[in-house]
Amino acid sequence: MKMRGFTLIELLVAVGIMALMAGLSWRGLDGMARTHTQLTQRADQVMALQAGLAQWAADLDAVVQLPNTEALDWDGRALRITRRSTVASGDGLLVVAWTRRSVNGTGQWLRWQSPPVTTRGALQTAWATAAQWAQNPGEAERQREVPVAALDEWKVFYYRADAWTNPLSSDGAPPPPSGDKPVGPEPKLPDGIRLVLTLPASDAIGGILTRDWVRISLGGGKS
Repeated sequence: MKMRGFTLIELLVAVGIMALMAGLSWRGLDGMARTHTQLTQRADQVMALQAGLAQWAADLDAVVQLPNTEALDWDGRALRITRRSTVASGDGLLVVAWTRRSVNGTGQWLRWQSPPVTTRGALQTAWATAAQWAQNPGEAERQREVPVAALDEWKVFYYRADAWTNPLSSDGAPPPPSGDKPVGPEPKLPDGIRLVLTLPASDAIGGILTRDWVRISLGGGKS
């Protein structure tokens, strides 16, 4: 029986078909890899935002109001908080601050935290440093900041006298200059704080996100 092999044309057709199948397979694998990368990035964005919101609430839950010491201040740019340390009861107090700033051309929600302070002088210095960090940070101030999430815009409201109001006008008086020691009785803490974040549309969660915090001492499930 005479054996018949493949002709050159048949071989070329077979090679062409295999090349086409390899190209389609590569496109499929490349698309799957890019989809996986995008899903991972979006999951990381969601987790970072959730962690940031949890830290925001934790900072407010731990706020401490001492005589002749500011506990909470919003100046239109940053929210500063005097809070207790959760590491150990004898570690003193912390000053934390939240702000939005452009980092490498992208708006970022940032958090800053001071080292633990145990004296009034150190507390006042940390309070003033937090204001400086929010306005015009130097390299030393940036060392203690943590980027939380991409952010286009943010607003803060206080809940007082059964209404949400602008923190700068809710008590009927202008805020003292940043870093100054308050004069007279300490301002009463608001019953609640509303955080309104405008997130980039390109992120995993885009648009406006609102988060309300209620002072723990109020109780009664008020929201």
